[in-house]
Amino acid sequence: MKSYKELGLVNSREIFKKAMAGKYAIPAFNFNNLEQLQAIIMACVETKSPVILQVSSGARKYANANLLKNMAKGAVEFAHELGYDIPIVLHLDHGDSFELCQSCIESGFSSVMIDGSHLSYEENIALTKKVVDYAHQFDVTVEGELGVLAGIEDEVSAEHHTYTRPEEVEDFVKRTGVDSLAISIGTSHGAFKFKVKPGEAIPPLRFDILEEVQKRIPGFPIVLHGASSVPQDIVNEINQYGGKIENSAGVPEDQLRKAAESAVCKINIDSDGRLAMTAAVRKVLAENPSEFDPRKYLGPAREKLKELYKHKIVNVLGSANKA
Repeated sequence: MKSYKELGLVNSREIFKKAMAGKYAIPAFNFNNLEQLQAIIMACVETKSPVILQVSSGARKYANANLLKNMAKGAVEFAHELGYDIPIVLHLDHGDSFELCQSCIESGFSSVMIDGSHLSYEENIALTKKVVDYAHQFDVTVEGELGVLAGIEDEVSAEHHTYTRPEEVEDFVKRTGVDSLAISIGTSHGAFKFKVKPGEAIPPLRFDILEEVQKRIPGFPIVLHGASSVPQDIVNEINQYGGKIENSAGVPEDQLRKAAESAVCKINIDSDGRLAMTAAVRKVLAENPSEFDPRKYLGPAREKLKELYKHKIVNVLGSANKA
């Protein structure tokens, strides 16, 4: 058993309280490799923002659980070396079983998500409560989910939305003891969130559902998944240098800013980072086809990702200078 406190990490409880009081959202950025982790920490230190480092089940397999634990410890030390100690949470994104959550807790995660949204309501409650009861023994915070997001990202896949039913949230939170709740109000996983024709408006988020949820569980931390905006300038750059990403659309940043000013205190962003890194790598290799040193194309990718995340922190989430 490795406590997250030994790694220098924090859980999400206090940073969520501050975020709701200050009307901003904590960035939850996914990472799979060194360059992504470096970019996240550099962006958050430079903007003095707290951060949630998110790891999916697939990313944990890709990176190796032991390496990942030490990467998280290294992230804390890296931030200190850069000159500013920011609160860092290590969070399991979309855990789908008690055993996976247990394994992550025992390897130093300070927060886990148990996603029982694909189960029946009662089964979701039972699984979530089981994870909560275990996690709270070690002061690890737990995120649950009600409602289903469409789209594909890592092992998470669903064809259709199922919006969160506000009438269920109070009972779910009370019976599970969960620390935060991911809800479905129209965001989606992946880079192809909405099927829109050129010039057609992206459907707005269901703020009516969010407002009703807030009324029923006032002051409770709410989470938005699938909140990448899919910047079209980055998509165009990918396509310019040989990529093929067509009809991609994301959540408008002004809608995310509005959500961050409410009870939404954690916003997940993954696809935007993937797109930014891909654009930078494609550009280097297209302009320098003889290049084969990974540092020469992953370095620019890391820089582009850092700048994207700084923009999100300052202009969308509002978490700059909140560390």
